Amino acid sequence: MDQISLDITNLFAPIVGPRAGLNEEEFKAMAEPSRQALAAVQERRERDLRWLALPQAEGVRDEILTYADSVKGQFDNVVILGIGGSGLGMRALQTALNGPYHDLEPQAGLPRLFVLDNVDPDLIGEFLETNDPARTLFNVISKSGGTAETMSQFLIFRQQLIEAVGAEEHARHVVVTTDAERGFLREIADREGYCAFTVPDGVGGRFSVLSPVGLLPAALVGIDIEGLLKGADHMDERCRGAEFMDNPALVCAAVQYLLQTNHDLPIAVTFSYSHRLRDLADWYAQLLAESIGKRQGRDGSTVHAGPTPVRAVGVTDQHSQVQLYMEGPFDKWFTFLAVEQSDHTVTIPEAYGDIPGVGYLGGRTLNELFAAERDGTRVALTDAGRPNMTVSFPRVDAHTIGQYLYMMELAVAVMGEHYGVDAFDQPGVEAGKVAAYALMGREGFAEEKTRIEAGMPTERRTL
Repeated sequence: MDQISLDITNLFAPIVGPRAGLNEEEFKAMAEPSRQALAAVQERRERDLRWLALPQAEGVRDEILTYADSVKGQFDNVVILGIGGSGLGMRALQTALNGPYHDLEPQAGLPRLFVLDNVDPDLIGEFLETNDPARTLFNVISKSGGTAETMSQFLIFRQQLIEAVGAEEHARHVVVTTDAERGFLREIADREGYCAFTVPDGVGGRFSVLSPVGLLPAALVGIDIEGLLKGADHMDERCRGAEFMDNPALVCAAVQYLLQTNHDLPIAVTFSYSHRLRDLADWYAQLLAESIGKRQGRDGSTVHAGPTPVRAVGVTDQHSQVQLYMEGPFDKWFTFLAVEQSDHTVTIPEAYGDIPGVGYLGGRTLNELFAAERDGTRVALTDAGRPNMTVSFPRVDAHTIGQYLYMMELAVAVMGEHYGVDAFDQPGVEAGKVAAYALMGREGFAEEKTRIEAGMPTERRTL
């Protein structure tokens, strides 16, 4: 069975120096806090952290596969109307498991995928002008049904559908993912007769990729959701009973916490040396930022906690960011995503043997060059005293992606215990939502609108 692995060698002081590198004592001292943190998280498994048990939800998986099979071949496009965790996870799955050119020429019977996770009027307006709603299935994703961005999109595309196929037929083109019983979207789904899937209680948006939020659109575009869940289940089993040094989720959580708090490295760079894995970094950025980035600790103290996630793609960003990483401030540490076995081997033709700076490439492969670029960057960062670890994927498939997703979700949950914050709320996001509701005139927010308008400057300073 393929298993992802962690190489943490280059995180330690003997390799990268004491300024930024961990020492064995502080690392080993995290064993007991990590055990306690994992126990605290797992204790809530059947209560309010039900995302922990998603890999074992076989009934939900079967329901999704049945629906996907029932609509296969009926639509040219699947459009996700959702934002944040409702879109980032599926985009990462699509990039990793369907490849970069799936939407140019999908396999027979499979639709293209569009993730419309923004309300930029140019983005939506151009899609309205180019998409044929009669050949499109819209997956509307919002647990509450009150997400302004998602519901405004829904209203727009619902009207377009009705105009294109009629009021009765339009319901076949809409499938919703929302709360089982409550919320505006559930009420609308019941009223309109939309097919509906459930976001389980205890599954927040950024922890929802292995729920119907991610699995439904994944199944619709042909991704192996059984493999995803088996991979996640494998990681769940691997992490539940393992001691600290053998538990990849606990090690990831401890490393992040120590490098920021003890070594003043607040920026966590995910450096993907696989084009297919690049969007995992965006998914992880939300998971880390929304979970750990908190003003207030659980004890009520002001902490302003949280690392800053950054994405880099090899080899592209060797030519845009690595100069900063090598010689800029000591405020970053790095996680390389590496793939041991590519699906393709591309040979470089032999030519210009009389030109030394070109001829040496002939007869080698892009696989060799890509690996050399990755290893060269890792060596250079290590020599520059920049801590880095490598997450290795034997290959990119549903099983290994499922392992990674679950490992990082569990790691971030444990990080919340280390940082002393609630990893499962998002008061900063909610504050912005409330302000937007007030400015848009939503009922019940008139007082907030008055407060906002009263605080606006009477004169603007513009250049």
